[in-house]
Amino acid sequence: MQNPLLQDFDLTPFDALQTEHFGPAFAAALEEARAEIDAIAGNPEPAGFENTIAALDFAGYRLDRISSAFFNLNAAETNKEIQALAQEISPKLSEFANDITLNRALFLRVKAVYEQRDTLELTPEQHTLLERKYRHFSRNGANLDAPGQKRLREIDSELSRLKLTFGEHVLEETNTYELHLTREEDLEGLPKAVCQAAKQVAETRDKDGWVFTLDYPSYLPFMKYAENRELRKTMALAFGSKGFHGNALDNQQTVLQIARLRYERAQLLGYESHAHFVLEERMAESPAAVKDFLEALLEKAMPAARREKDELEAFARERDGITTLEGWDNAFYSEKLRQRKFNLDDEKLKPYFELNAVLAGAFDIAGKLYGLRFEAAADIPVYHEEVRAYRVLDGKGDLTSIFYADFHPRPGKRGGAWMTSYKPQYRRNGRNERPHISIVCNFTRAQGDLPSLLTFNEVTTLFHEFGHALHGMLADTTYPGLSGTSVFWDFVELPSQIMENWCYQPEALALFARHYQTGEILPQEWVERIRESANFLEGMATVRQLSFGFLDMAWHGADSSAVTDVKAYESKAFAPTRLFPEQQETCMSTSFSHIFQGGYASGYYSYKWAEVLDADAFAYFKEEGIFNRGVADRFRENVLSRGGTEDPMELYTRFRGREPQLEALLERAGLLTPSE
Repeated sequence: MQNPLLQDFDLTPFDALQTEHFGPAFAAALEEARAEIDAIAGNPEPAGFENTIAALDFAGYRLDRISSAFFNLNAAETNKEIQALAQEISPKLSEFANDITLNRALFLRVKAVYEQRDTLELTPEQHTLLERKYRHFSRNGANLDAPGQKRLREIDSELSRLKLTFGEHVLEETNTYELHLTREEDLEGLPKAVCQAAKQVAETRDKDGWVFTLDYPSYLPFMKYAENRELRKTMALAFGSKGFHGNALDNQQTVLQIARLRYERAQLLGYESHAHFVLEERMAESPAAVKDFLEALLEKAMPAARREKDELEAFARERDGITTLEGWDNAFYSEKLRQRKFNLDDEKLKPYFELNAVLAGAFDIAGKLYGLRFEAAADIPVYHEEVRAYRVLDGKGDLTSIFYADFHPRPGKRGGAWMTSYKPQYRRNGRNERPHISIVCNFTRAQGDLPSLLTFNEVTTLFHEFGHALHGMLADTTYPGLSGTSVFWDFVELPSQIMENWCYQPEALALFARHYQTGEILPQEWVERIRESANFLEGMATVRQLSFGFLDMAWHGADSSAVTDVKAYESKAFAPTRLFPEQQETCMSTSFSHIFQGGYASGYYSYKWAEVLDADAFAYFKEEGIFNRGVADRFRENVLSRGGTEDPMELYTRFRGREPQLEALLERAGLLTPSE
């Protein structure tokens, strides 16, 4: 039987792919990649840019393609076999990565090129690639002695295993919990569609009544609409205690081990903390700068947050006699107050945001801005029947990208939403190889005659991930290591977050916000209410987001190796931002996948950092017109297409004509005082 992963392929061969193909494919691809690295390190010719730096960036290409397919499946369509294989493969990949960075002969060649960089007449992209390669070696142990390199290998292998374990525990906790209701009175307040979905889940589990889960399409509407406060509490405590039950799925020791190993790794490499190591290659540059940024925003946001909390508490007291607002009351009373103040109900809005129409709207906006056209492609293999595939064409009809979209929750799919890549863009041998990009979300699927209808928050989520996708699709660089989203992590959210802005603009909403039954365009008065409500409780939302950044920096910006009590340490980090009473039964750290499984360790602040960039950038679009092709071309040429080829501040300044200003974000969020 031929292994499709070991044949030359452009499209990932999902139609022929079986789990048992991955083990042999990884073994063969690792052997091939090692041979490529050995050939570069042992090249008898003098070290030069092409035979060392460029060759290194293209080395292991087959391994990268196989890894992309495998780990994307492990996130979006996993099973016990894939998870077990991930535990086996991840340490081997970490070992291989260490074999590269700790290869003395290879490092000496890279260093030789680096030391003659000023005489090589390199392009800006080549200069950046050389800088990155040299710093990657020096930042990852190339200058350590033999015992230090041995310990680094041990740490990296263990970290790869622990991060997988963390994610598996969170996924299993999410999948195994259910709130099973059999009394109709317990459904009071819940929209009909939400109840229908819960009934459908119950039926798939051979149960009567209704089943609610911790998947976002089930959990979030329950917290927003369920009148039964005790049941909201039950769900909130279940959601907030994932990985915090003292059982086989408990993540407390995993969190402590990850934090300790990251700190030890940073110290081994000569850095004060993991955050100092990470932020050396971020726009923020240092933990002190991140702390100053978070605290400056907190100073602006906290007074507004407290006023909003008081208003919400007064509303809850007036409506239901609630004297103390708890965390499980926030979404419920926020929605009720929003309805009162703006006469805006998500359930009334949802019929205007049918998933296919919203997606078509995102495509239409990308067409107006960047001249793109999306064609459904049934001949492109996909990994699940619900996944959609498209060919993305430019104005000349040439292929720009392959695009996959996966929108609905499944047992083998982790929660949340993300963008990923199956193939990078690059230039080689006279060809501009185009990227294969995917977005993955968790929206309620169609039920019977009812199509998939999105909340407005889900609309912005789709546009957010689509913005990441555009960053990948429109890449136009030479080297895969600098292509698409291969940028500083506090810059990567700019393309995604700026796309959310179009969701609030009447001209954009008119393209896709139509009632799924009547075709009626979303009424203009509702559009105005959406815009007016954009800043609703923004102070509280900002403080919540900042709290996550403070928690991230607490774990990674200092020596947390002596911590023994995860909950107590987390509570101290949250103290400056706390708005609701603390619950001893919950702990965020044990399910904070962004920083303990994903790539946002020491980088969660970047969401707010990028908001400064996106608010400032979109202000430019508003000045010139939200579909102004001149501004869009500048954004494409200087941001979307350039990837990580130059310093991000230089790219942004070239687009905007100046550096970003915080005032645009504060104004958009309504956090400026009248005197400002």
